[in-house]
Amino acid sequence: MKDTLPPQLDQTRVRQSFRRGLNSYHGTASVQADIAAQLAGLLQAQGAPRRFGAVLEFGCGTGHLTRHLLQRFTAGSLLLNDLVPEAAQVLQALGSAAPAQSRFEGGPVETLPLPQQLDLIASASTVQWIPDLPALTARLAARLKPGGWLALSGFGRGQFRELAALGSSAAAPSYLDAGEWPSVLPQDLEILAIEQRPAVLEFDTALELLKHLRRTGVNGHAQQSWSRRRLQDFESAYRQRFGVGGKLPLTYDPVLLVARKTG
Repeated sequence: MKDTLPPQLDQTRVRQSFRRGLNSYHGTASVQADIAAQLAGLLQAQGAPRRFGAVLEFGCGTGHLTRHLLQRFTAGSLLLNDLVPEAAQVLQALGSAAPAQSRFEGGPVETLPLPQQLDLIASASTVQWIPDLPALTARLAARLKPGGWLALSGFGRGQFRELAALGSSAAAPSYLDAGEWPSVLPQDLEILAIEQRPAVLEFDTALELLKHLRRTGVNGHAQQSWSRRRLQDFESAYRQRFGVGGKLPLTYDPVLLVARKTG
């Protein structure tokens, strides 16, 4: 885990941030959409069966991962969860693509009543918001069948490295590099594949960059207010340290893993 204490997570603020960005998230979060596609592909590449019995996806958001899973696999039942209750609308958006036995439960996954004997637990771009990841992964592993699958993606320590270097307080509490995940998972989960592939977006102005963060809700832990002067100072410092060819880069540092329960 981290070598410094994680910041105290204000879950209400995180929920409000993602609720505010829910309508713009699906079309704006291009990196998260790519991650969802890669995670479903990684699960298939590791030999996961074409059909799962019971499936849980937490942090479903607007359904990026849900759609990619349902394009590659079928499920007997599907439980979707998100911290933001309004994300329940994803079931309506899925229409007939969703299994007949599908339902949504809102709230923190840490306290969500979970079914037993799950065949697949999946989540994309969510676990970085979980302060106690070892506790959550132990809880998830206990709900998997022997031989059940776990497909997760979070973000590594290089996530938004430019913002961190400029003193941003928007970091999520659990950024973990690929090499740190084996010590987080319980012993009865065997990692089959793990990948860390940074991706960089570029923006013309600091205002565009900040709007991107707001529209995707990923700055849910930020507590900064912006004046015109503060924005100008921020853009000047950003260009001086990281500007390339007139653009402002923003680094995403996704980590994807597929594991299977032994026994």
